[in-house]
Amino acid sequence: MLDKLKRVFALLGAIILLAMYANTLIFALMDSPKSQDLLKASIACTFIIPVFLYAYSLVYRVIKEKEKDKSDSDEK
Repeated sequence: MLDKLKRVFALLGAIILLAMYANTLIFALMDSPKSQDLLKASIACTFIIPVFLYAYSLVYRVIKEKEKDKSDSDEK
């Protein structure tokens, strides 16, 4: 069950990343006064969101390992 959930979230994350890349391309090709600002925001999100997701997964692993170690020491 957990593996299926991880796969669904991974697929959803890949789709979101592809959508952000498509938005970046669309904003770069638009001829609008706000397109420059939208392009900058899209490029920033393309880098920032995956970094935050990676950091979140690292913190989650560390917390999960600490809880596992704590429960193992409580059982002894």
